[in-house]
Amino acid sequence: MPDRKDISHSILIVSGSEQFDSAVKKALPAGSAAAVDVRRSEALARRGVLDRFYDIVVINAPLPDGMGIDLAMDIAENGRVSVCLVTPQEIYDQVLDHVTDYGILVLSKSFPPERLSHALRFLIASRDRMSALEAEIESVKDRMEEQRLISKAKFLLIEKKHMTEDEAHRYIGRQAMNSGMSRKKIAEQLLEDLE
Repeated sequence: MPDRKDISHSILIVSGSEQFDSAVKKALPAGSAAAVDVRRSEALARRGVLDRFYDIVVINAPLPDGMGIDLAMDIAENGRVSVCLVTPQEIYDQVLDHVTDYGILVLSKSFPPERLSHALRFLIASRDRMSALEAEIESVKDRMEEQRLISKAKFLLIEKKHMTEDEAHRYIGRQAMNSGMSRKKIAEQLLEDLE
């Protein structure tokens, strides 16, 4: 797993307030953001997330063209984005109840400054864990695909070359070692030749 210092995130701030943008940028841990983009409305944010992937989205509600709640839920449904929604204190409880099941972190606008820093660190840590899991899943998928190809090649060697399973297994391993290629590449070549 990469060191936390090596991971930089793309962050989208959706806010009608430049003061809020500055507070978020100031609260970000040093070196945690590769890019920080700002959109001033829900409509611009929706276009922005279509054009680019963001690891973390921070929404300051209300926005000039909506409350930002539906935007937060739509973005969170992606499943790969950590979302924070900052709402007015008077609707905090209703918003929290409405969006919690989407995995959205909700803050009330009456929070102390260090709470924003803690929230951003939490979102970054969550995204880092998701990234590690995504990488692990891809690795498992690659290994499964490799094993599928090797098994298929072994079956063809058994069927067409009348080898035993052990002989087919050793043959693929020996070919890989002799050629300096992976067992997967050897299996792909065998499939081309024998099918």
